[in-house]
Amino acid sequence: MESKSFVVPNIGCDGCVKTIVNELSQKQGVHTVKGDKLTKVVTVEWDTPATWDGIVTTLKEIDYAPEQSLMP
Repeated sequence: MESKSFVVPNIGCDGCVKTIVNELSQKQGVHTVKGDKLTKVVTVEWDTPATWDGIVTTLKEIDYAPEQSLMP
């Protein structure tokens, strides 16, 4: 299983976190999505067929593009 934590600058409220969690959780292979509105950090855990590139694409499509990765 792969995991990444990253900053999403557009997070401003619990609704933002809920949107990210709901959208990413629908992707096949994504196991866990956690977000924090105060730190704006999101952590995602996934396996194949999900990919980091696919996760980033989904985040960009919903206007929550990641700014930087906190863990490889």
